[in-house]
Amino acid sequence: MNAPRARVARRPVHGVLLLDKPLGWSSNDALQKVKSLLRAEKAGHTGTLDPLATGVLPLCFGAATKFSQLQLDADKTYEAVLSLGVKTSTGDAEGDVIETRPVTVSEEDVRRVQALFTGPISQVPPMHSALKKYGKALYEYARAGIEVERASREVRIHELQLTLESVETVQASIKLVAKCSKGTYIRTLGEDIGEALGCGAHLSALRRIATGGYGVEQCVTLEALQAMSEDQRLACLLPVNSLLGEHTVVTLDTENAGRFLSGLRRRGDWPDVAQVAVYASEDASLLGTAHVKSGELIPGRLLSPPEIAQMKSLNTSVKDAGTDVSAGCAVLN
Repeated sequence: MNAPRARVARRPVHGVLLLDKPLGWSSNDALQKVKSLLRAEKAGHTGTLDPLATGVLPLCFGAATKFSQLQLDADKTYEAVLSLGVKTSTGDAEGDVIETRPVTVSEEDVRRVQALFTGPISQVPPMHSALKKYGKALYEYARAGIEVERASREVRIHELQLTLESVETVQASIKLVAKCSKGTYIRTLGEDIGEALGCGAHLSALRRIATGGYGVEQCVTLEALQAMSEDQRLACLLPVNSLLGEHTVVTLDTENAGRFLSGLRRRGDWPDVAQVAVYASEDASLLGTAHVKSGELIPGRLLSPPEIAQMKSLNTSVKDAGTDVSAGCAVLN
């Protein structure tokens, strides 16, 4: 009879770990694995990456989960490979081939299509996606062979670069680099580009290289994390306020900081601003987020006193991430 497995002792962990998600892993599987490696009490990711995709997956721990929505709303940048002349049932390499067409695509065609898909565009969400309809994810209908009506929606492609490659080989392809707004489906973008070129296409590779202010060069691999000591893993965490890089900073004295943490509005000579990161002037502790309207600082997401105390006690290891302490993290990555 096997002995019962020892229970992992969880602990408070606060910060953001930038994972280079491996191929074949779901975002949740990757999250649960890293959560276990850190022995963290609370964790969440910032939007899913398909198992087919690799690249930047910010994982939020502890207090950072309160601000994860900011990454969900952030612009993202992807690199992808479009295989031309072949359409699949899922729009990517995991689906069955449903159509093949000859490929007669020129550089001029690619430039024309690149201009066509830059800026605001409309997309119909793919059936093989996690978007819900009538309480069920679209991929659940797709797996059952059911196609449901989906409304098109507008997204924005801020920058698009298409490079025609491998035209003379059996499988012609295009390298795609796109910086886009939230809600953009790169599989759908690839399929639509294939249709605009007259030959059809599917996504054969996908990598997210940036999201918000985070880039793939800052990421650590799962393999590297597994090889680290616990202290080295903690040193890979970015501080919670790395999620608030675009926020205006407001500091409050001790009395006003306490009232703000109680959810009370504060009055001052601040200009109106939609996104504010609020700190205590006494020790520079992050208190939460807010917005300012008509001279009032209106609380948004607030940290709890225990979270602030825990972050203060862990401040040394997390603050040093990216400098001396995380040198081991960078080497192992």
